Amino acid sequence: MDTSISRLQKFRTDTYNVLGLAKDATFDLIDAVLTTRTAYSLADFSLSSLFRRKWCSAYEALQDCRPNRQKLMKRYIEEIPKYKDESLYVTMAIDHTSSPRVDSPTLKDRGYHHSPSAGKKVKIGHSYSTLAWIPEKKGSWALPLRHERITSFETPISKAAWQLKQVKKSLKLSVLVLLDSEYGNASWVNQTVDIEADCLIRIRSNCCLWGEPGEYSGRGRPRKHGDKFKLNEESTWWEPSETVKIEDPKLGEIKVRKWLQLHFRNSPSVDMSLILVERLSPNKKGSLQKPLWLVFIGQQMPQLERLWKNYLRRFAVDHWYRFIKQRLHWTLPALSTPHQCERWSDLMPLMTWQLWLAKDIVQEHHLPWQKSQLNLTPGRVAQSMLGLLVEIGTPAQSPKPRGKSNGWKTGQKRNKRIRYPVVKKRKTVAKKGKNKKT
Repeated sequence: MDTSISRLQKFRTDTYNVLGLAKDATFDLIDAVLTTRTAYSLADFSLSSLFRRKWCSAYEALQDCRPNRQKLMKRYIEEIPKYKDESLYVTMAIDHTSSPRVDSPTLKDRGYHHSPSAGKKVKIGHSYSTLAWIPEKKGSWALPLRHERITSFETPISKAAWQLKQVKKSLKLSVLVLLDSEYGNASWVNQTVDIEADCLIRIRSNCCLWGEPGEYSGRGRPRKHGDKFKLNEESTWWEPSETVKIEDPKLGEIKVRKWLQLHFRNSPSVDMSLILVERLSPNKKGSLQKPLWLVFIGQQMPQLERLWKNYLRRFAVDHWYRFIKQRLHWTLPALSTPHQCERWSDLMPLMTWQLWLAKDIVQEHHLPWQKSQLNLTPGRVAQSMLGLLVEIGTPAQSPKPRGKSNGWKTGQKRNKRIRYPVVKKRKTVAKKGKNKKT
């Protein structure tokens, strides 16, 4: 217990030192968010007993602080256990989500982003890409190593590829990256071909893959592609290289098939393994109602019996998105600049890692209508953090009153804020030797 407390205290001190300017007010704001269940504005966090400053310091903290993302990432990586067995993977997941800002015309660099909500499928705002470590085989914990805004000059794929490259520079362990179907294309394959990380990606059921071209006939240009493999046309399939049947307690009997040496049309130099997961007992309750198509890209492929289960851990990132939006109030503040939004977003992984380090040492505090849990979720840990934070203290310094501000000068004009148009991304294609936008 004492070791775990010392570990949490050291983590808080190390991360406090890389927050840059206004780190005292920023760290008080972090503690206030962790212990505040309900808030209606950013100023509400100043009402917390752990926020020792006035309400305006909450806004000034996000205006002045400069969290060093590279140093924070390296500090997070230090908490990842080092496996003695080189065959074991560090499981990671990549996804992106939107931060809606529909009624903020003065916020720069807003764009149109997909939303999974039942109402509007497209929302106006910013989008953020996340690369997270999945520490457990089951549960809702996802610990982000990088959580950054996707600018209008980037795409989710280019941003995710850059994040993965940055993480692999500091992490010298085998990595298995789990990705959704949006990343299941040749663009992702081509941008990550030089990164030493294995990928397990879901692909759409209407994709078309290509086999090996076979031996060169000696005439003309060598072929790049072999036979077509259309996922939605079983007549184009050939015999799988491996087939296994698994009895799952929740899903019933599962049939898993694997095909080797396939590729996307625009990435013929990268071979992939195609995996089809089917339920043979569709009447049994549970997920995986439709066939699941996966591709594996890498050197060391896990056993087929457990590979498809590894992919299901990707959904922990979705749990984390819901957690930061509902409990850590990520989308609550209506901040005025993209830089402030990014600094506020940098605090979300930092708070999540503190909850992870505290989950085994907090004394659970649950509401009367809640049942006690053995393995605490992020929400239950946050609900129980107040007593622990009071016990271990904070590395932040106490506030030093500086007197009252002179305020706005008499006669000084106030300029209206600039209104920015919503950025519309378009695809650029080459046609008749000229670049045209479609």
